Amino acid sequence: MKWIKSEVNVFFTALMFYTRLPCPRWVDHSADMLNKSTRYFPLIGWIVGGFTVLVFWASIHLLPLSVSILLSMITGILVTGAFHEDGWADVCDGFGGGWTKERILTIMKDSVIGAYGVVGMVLMLLMKYVLLWETGGVVSVPEMILVMISAHSTSRLMPITIMYLNEYVRENEDSKAKPVAKQLSIRSFLVAMAFGLTPLIFFQNLMIALLLLPMIGMTLYLSYYFKKWIGGYTGDCLGAVQQVTEVVFYLSFMILWKYI
Repeated sequence: MKWIKSEVNVFFTALMFYTRLPCPRWVDHSADMLNKSTRYFPLIGWIVGGFTVLVFWASIHLLPLSVSILLSMITGILVTGAFHEDGWADVCDGFGGGWTKERILTIMKDSVIGAYGVVGMVLMLLMKYVLLWETGGVVSVPEMILVMISAHSTSRLMPITIMYLNEYVRENEDSKAKPVAKQLSIRSFLVAMAFGLTPLIFFQNLMIALLLLPMIGMTLYLSYYFKKWIGGYTGDCLGAVQQVTEVVFYLSFMILWKYI
């Protein structure tokens, strides 16, 4: 019973940290709890994806596909507070404008968004919108819902892979991501993997698992890229990995759809 209560606390800590959804007041937000909560990151993808598909399903009966997709994207951003989009923008600014480890880290920590960040954010959102719109034009509504939830869960597994393979590089304790930026235990990694991959089981054709290959490939490349330039990763890097691999999922699905 004590273990169950502890895990519930860990889950709500993840919900509190990765979303804007309300949590019970008794939820502990200690550094240790935040670190453990990372195992539930892909499960948070189920929840965020659930809100997006709920809005999509409700609006598709009344509005055009294009508007329904846009409303679902807005919902996802509201639920997460643009947490991962912000990380992607900071990475665009940092790696676009910095040429040394120190300069890159300084730029990424700056709260002011620059030209690289703006352009990166716009193109990322536009890419998601176009890919979802095109996907919605060739699959049924139930399949579209499954695609969206799977993209949210699997893309949140990829940053955990980065955390498992690499070291956190910021030394200052005031970083907002420091409490969750430690290396994971194999147990937490396996739990995260189970939550991240489960939605794929519900596809009729299990060849859909091939979508993981380009996602893993992109994750390993980004892991190499971050390690080359800054020696590891930051919280912003993890957000960027989630955003990029979510797009890779949609793009790969469209390509694979032609052959399954």
